[in-house]
Amino acid sequence: MPRHPSRFPALWPAAGVRGPVLAIHGGAGTIRRGALTSEEESAYRLELRTVLGRTAQMMEQGASAMDAVVEAVRMLEECPLFNAGRGAVYTADRRHELDASVMDGRDRSAGAVAGVTRIRNPVLAARQVKDHSGHVMLIGPAAEAFAFEQGLERVEPDWFGTPQRLAQLERAQAAALGQVLDHDGQQALADDGRHGGPARGPIDESTKFGTVGAVALDAHGHLAAATSTGGMTNKRPGRVGDSPIIGAGCYADDRSVAVSCTGTGEAFIRAAAAHEVSALMRIGGLSLQAACERVVVDELRQVGGDGGLIAIDAQGNAWLGFNTEGMYRGVVRIGSDPEVAIHAD
Repeated sequence: MPRHPSRFPALWPAAGVRGPVLAIHGGAGTIRRGALTSEEESAYRLELRTVLGRTAQMMEQGASAMDAVVEAVRMLEECPLFNAGRGAVYTADRRHELDASVMDGRDRSAGAVAGVTRIRNPVLAARQVKDHSGHVMLIGPAAEAFAFEQGLERVEPDWFGTPQRLAQLERAQAAALGQVLDHDGQQALADDGRHGGPARGPIDESTKFGTVGAVALDAHGHLAAATSTGGMTNKRPGRVGDSPIIGAGCYADDRSVAVSCTGTGEAFIRAAAAHEVSALMRIGGLSLQAACERVVVDELRQVGGDGGLIAIDAQGNAWLGFNTEGMYRGVVRIGSDPEVAIHAD
């Protein structure tokens, strides 16, 4: 587990102030120190701050935790810097399959979609599943048909793609690398930048796990979580990771905590990572920090899981940590400026 110096610690205690707080993440992986310009890093930091600023304003005006996390993830889905929505990675057959989930801590209602290809914002579809379908998860064309019945925006499948993501797939397949997480294969592209991908990035693209997520506690003391992903570069069509699985990549319960995960999806499913944090707190009596560290440092590693998670408990404490070397992340409390980071320090 990387150390988290005090400038941006993993734990952000509420310090006796119970009020709205929101955290976001945009993927975890290995830091590439010195391999980016200040402008490149600034682009990521600016996007994180923009999302935090917008959603903090919403919560200050009385928005619910659910409204805030959905909007935060929707904004991240619109940004091609991250692997969710626009800028999603390609499957082995050159398509995009997107997954998302939401959960409301008030009543533990939840919604998810998996394997969708034409819904502009999968997180909005997950919200509609929660609110209007009578189910928790819908998949594939049926999920899309339902989303369009609810008035969500339809896009052509190629809307999600970018030249950089296609170049990643082509390079991965040419090198027979098999399935790779988020930008994997981009490392080779970054050697000379001649294949359409950026030459550099804040996190080593060969070990970055591409998911976006948000967790929040609102002014009424309610928790919510949302998670969205474009999956894995060159993955087998039909593969589903932890992001749309309630209890694995997303969980919220007003009695304990809201959690959104990013990492090796299969391991997070096997560890029931998001729910495990909640169970360790609610049943085991662990603090937020102790529960998160148990899951990220110990439980996930036992099943080969790399990545991290963000979590906010019912008292407003926030934890943003990982067992890799970096994670796009940020947190904001109402009345304070957003704090964002990429590297462990």
